[in-house]
Amino acid sequence: MSKRTMGRRAFMKASAALGAGWTASRGWTALSYSRVAGANERMNLAVIGVGGRARRNLDLLAGRQRSRYGARRVDARVPAAYRGEEYAERVTGTHIAALCDVNMARAGDAFDAYPEAVKHVDYRRMLDEMDGDIDAVVVSTSDHSHAPASVTAMRMGKPVFCEKPGAQSVREARVMAEVAKEQGVATQLCIQGNALDNIRRIVELIRSGAIGEVSAFHIWERTGARSIEIPTESRPEPDSLHWDLWLGPAPWRPYHPHYIPRGRGWQLMWDFAGGQLTNMGCHLFNWGFRALELQYPSTVEAEGPELPHPRTVPPRLHVRYAFERGDGKAPVTLTWTHGDEPRAVFAEHELPDWAWTSEQMVFVGDKGMLLANWDRHMLWPEDEFEGYEPPEPSIPPSVGHYLEWIQACRGEGEALCHFGYSMPITEAVLLGNVAYRSGRKLQWNAEQFTIDNAHEAEGFLQRDYRPGWTL
Repeated sequence: MSKRTMGRRAFMKASAALGAGWTASRGWTALSYSRVAGANERMNLAVIGVGGRARRNLDLLAGRQRSRYGARRVDARVPAAYRGEEYAERVTGTHIAALCDVNMARAGDAFDAYPEAVKHVDYRRMLDEMDGDIDAVVVSTSDHSHAPASVTAMRMGKPVFCEKPGAQSVREARVMAEVAKEQGVATQLCIQGNALDNIRRIVELIRSGAIGEVSAFHIWERTGARSIEIPTESRPEPDSLHWDLWLGPAPWRPYHPHYIPRGRGWQLMWDFAGGQLTNMGCHLFNWGFRALELQYPSTVEAEGPELPHPRTVPPRLHVRYAFERGDGKAPVTLTWTHGDEPRAVFAEHELPDWAWTSEQMVFVGDKGMLLANWDRHMLWPEDEFEGYEPPEPSIPPSVGHYLEWIQACRGEGEALCHFGYSMPITEAVLLGNVAYRSGRKLQWNAEQFTIDNAHEAEGFLQRDYRPGWTL
């Protein structure tokens, strides 16, 4: 039986033998295409990570589902619409050539659903063996493998679609952007909300001066991370899991089932992720980066509780960023808060009920505020903007977050969350964790890639890889 046709049980037996073996310059413009199948040819995709959340990325890019993230009319006067509605254009012209996953307990159903795909457990071996059969690569692994898998693929000339945050260290984020530019490949970070009409209308309002000169952008993610303890004992590795490959570049430790669950395991440990800030930060920072044309912060400071173990993330966190924008534009403060304690901008104003949802944003200008969540927005105080006529829509709708990337691979424009735009967001998000872990207010020199006032904190900018894993 070949790998191309075998199902989950046969694969589990056979794979054991494989061993370890919107601006003028950024955002709303077009990028020339290179090295990918033409618009009339089928595009062969290799997908790294296919279980859980990754399964939806797989099915959407295979054209088996339609994305909920695409053009839709937004009316701020009505209650928020159900976000599960499917309204983006369906992806067409793709073929799933290869699937790679290390955890059959999560990936087995996906392997069975795509019987023609070649199955692998080690993405390095898959990319090496199938280089000539793969046009583009999708990376939906745990955070700690995002960058090494993506960079490996890009260095081979493959376009890459990667789950957020796309990197676990600030250095990885910078390398992701640099390699994408060097290779000239189409890329997209999975910040799906960027395809919504709502963000377009908000960008238009901010840039039209509806609330005047904006000085601050505040984010409140009410969902806090959990506090966990690092396992001190080991358990037998299940037959369905390639533990060494799951660890990938991360430091070795014995297997324990507490590492595997996403929301209460690896996502809460510095060796694998960055907690709630990296879980949701890219999604929500994007709204401020788009509307205010931000790129790199000049200072970053963070406050949060002391933790019993240095390898676990904080259950709540407040981060304050300062951005110098140049070109005569006023500087902007961006704040991030996760946990159940709102910052003053939320606590001191009698905001409408919908503004107290789990993910809320506020732009503060010298003429008023703009409240926003995924589905709606409102100029505030409401009575001061009575009768206000918003500008005519000028930013074109998206065909859908996933189709954007497929079209970019074919030379039809540029995916809006390409790594040149999105990796500075990831870099800022990760710098928040660096500030917390170092206990210092960072003076960030983005050009030199240094922390000018606290060189001792620079050790948190990157991480060491285990032998056999490279960036």
